Amino acid sequence: MTGEDQTVGALKLRVDHVRKEYPNPGGAIVVLNDAAFEMTPGETLAVTGPSGSGKSTLLNVIGSLDLPTSGTVWLGGWEIPSLDAAQLAEYRSQKVGFIFQDHHLLPQCTALENVMLPTLAMGGDPSAYDRAAALLERVGLVERMHALPAKLSGGERQRVAIARAMVNEPPLLLCDEPTGNLDREAEGRVAELFVELAAEKNAMLIVVTHNLNLAARCQRRLELRDGTLETPTGQPL
Repeated sequence: MTGEDQTVGALKLRVDHVRKEYPNPGGAIVVLNDAAFEMTPGETLAVTGPSGSGKSTLLNVIGSLDLPTSGTVWLGGWEIPSLDAAQLAEYRSQKVGFIFQDHHLLPQCTALENVMLPTLAMGGDPSAYDRAAALLERVGLVERMHALPAKLSGGERQRVAIARAMVNEPPLLLCDEPTGNLDREAEGRVAELFVELAAEKNAMLIVVTHNLNLAARCQRRLELRDGTLETPTGQPL
């Protein structure tokens, strides 16, 4: 990290010429090739592209779940590939919220307990219960907060996952096909929720999706093809 201001409003995202390749007997497989873009607080970005184009890999590198082969990622003064284990734990729990296609809720925990899980990573927080309960109310599940995931619908489980991603008020929200397992009605409600919550918290939002209707909810879109990010014709730079 540098001495740069670490307040949420200062935490701009910069993906700086990221390359990701995997070794292969026939030659390295390049998944990301010179990926570069910037975002400021409150911006929303959709990343589209065919299956296997590297969309999830891009999110994994930004979210510190994978390391780039070259290039780097900055969130404010945090240079993600250079963080040590303790800093990575803080980054993942405090700076980034993840929403996946599969909600990944713990089946033995209630909706409320699942939402509170990220607050435990840094030793707990006395206000965590109130924040988690308020978020469940915000996503329309206050009456279901003590239900186990098995008792919730797919849309309800994904709304719990959204609340969990937002409980630490991260400046960056990463969504990987977040509505891919939902029917059209639930998809619309869930998409509206995470876009609205990100706006309310002035968070940066990156959505990886095949769904162009979902992508259209974002302010701008980048397309990933053969590892290269491109701006589709007619889209803002």
